[in-house]
Amino acid sequence: MTEADSANRPVTIRAENISKSYGDFAALTNVSFQVRKGTVAAFLGVNGAGKSTTMRILTGYLAPTVGRVEVLGLDPTDHIARIELARKLGYLPENGPLYRDMTPHESLQFFVDLRRLDNGAARIDRVVERCAIGQVLHKPIYKLSKGYRQRVGMAQSLLHDPEVLILDEPTSGLDPLQIRDVRALIRELGKDKTILLSTHILQEVEAVADTVIMVHDGRVVFSGVKEDLGGPAGIEARFYELTGAKGGAKKEVA
Repeated sequence: MTEADSANRPVTIRAENISKSYGDFAALTNVSFQVRKGTVAAFLGVNGAGKSTTMRILTGYLAPTVGRVEVLGLDPTDHIARIELARKLGYLPENGPLYRDMTPHESLQFFVDLRRLDNGAARIDRVVERCAIGQVLHKPIYKLSKGYRQRVGMAQSLLHDPEVLILDEPTSGLDPLQIRDVRALIRELGKDKTILLSTHILQEVEAVADTVIMVHDGRVVFSGVKEDLGGPAGIEARFYELTGAKGGAKKEVA
């Protein structure tokens, strides 16, 4: 995707000068960025850079100390708007909460009932196929591998067919085969949804992202299309330059 292609799309996620402080500690400082419709955006940074805090603010779990955010034109910090946004937004936090004694099917049915979704059986069938969890559908979640638990969490976040997906470290702790499968799913979902995923893995950016927002020490140090981040030296070298690192950005094998 070129910068011109991205610029022609409407803005789906907008953050304007958001800061978040805990006492004297500033987790975020004047963070601003946009994610446009129909793109997969990587929110890239080392551990502790402020990625999860930003994800939680965008989904309404936290309020910024100052600044403003909008998702699909709605303010997630407003109670009424947040209820409306919940119908349009899917969120998969890192180590997403699952009811471990349920089976995936029981869990999905629970969320169909909780959200009062119509055509529940068809919705379940669709996400089961899309997330490839059919062979574990009736096993207790506590017996599943982390990769399958991650897929169940993804299936839950897709049940209501959201327009926007926010994924916090979706491949964290997975083995190489599981990483490959989750990335393939993200690429597939990115064909018809806007996705913002946080990651500290450079190869993840290379594999799935159209655009990149890089944060370091709670500040945005780059925002643009992936090709502009890499440049002649490549993404890894640029990452070290922007973060002042001497090496060690995680580059896993998929």
